[in-house]
Amino acid sequence: MASFHDEVFPAAVSFGATGGPERRNEIVSLTSGREKRNLRFSQSRHRYDAGTGVRSLDDMHAVVAFFEARRGSLHAFRFRDPFDMKSCRPGEAPSPFDQELGTGDGIRARFPLMKTYGTGSEAYRRLIAKPAIATLRVAVAGVELPSATGFSFDDATGEVVFAPSAIPGSGAVITAGFEFHVPVRFDIEHLSLSLTAFSAGQIPSIPLVEVRL
Repeated sequence: MASFHDEVFPAAVSFGATGGPERRNEIVSLTSGREKRNLRFSQSRHRYDAGTGVRSLDDMHAVVAFFEARRGSLHAFRFRDPFDMKSCRPGEAPSPFDQELGTGDGIRARFPLMKTYGTGSEAYRRLIAKPAIATLRVAVAGVELPSATGFSFDDATGEVVFAPSAIPGSGAVITAGFEFHVPVRFDIEHLSLSLTAFSAGQIPSIPLVEVRL
């Protein structure tokens, strides 16, 4: 889409950011003293503040250049969440068996890329729109497929697309492993810069908010 720039926010700054998922629920207190709670959005929305990641003039320069190139809040971009960036645990390397995407029927060729939190019927399945393509690994029925001929990723829909010769058979479980970015935009219209020392800069707050593509 025209309002998304396929660029990654400066990595050195993102690793010092704070933030995480946000939920929006409606809670109504009843006269009986009980509560009625409704989920407003099926998917969580992530918010971050990258200001805490700016530690030098070089960091400040990188953020200013990135902000100007995105025209402030106009264009969304990729952000590497320092707390949740892989299909596996933070200290592990992604494997093609990390996350279950679905079960084949011999016809279906497209499966949304997802990361699951929790287990059973209460599990939350987060849609992953911006994987790091070079890290994406896919397996069918426990056998990893070659990325060159077995599958591709449709960036427009966020789906793994199997080649005609590799469409999963009936009952075959599809799994995947990957690193990923969060699509975000600047949630601010100006940057407030300051010098704290001769070689150190500071940007008190750089709010970022996740966008739906």
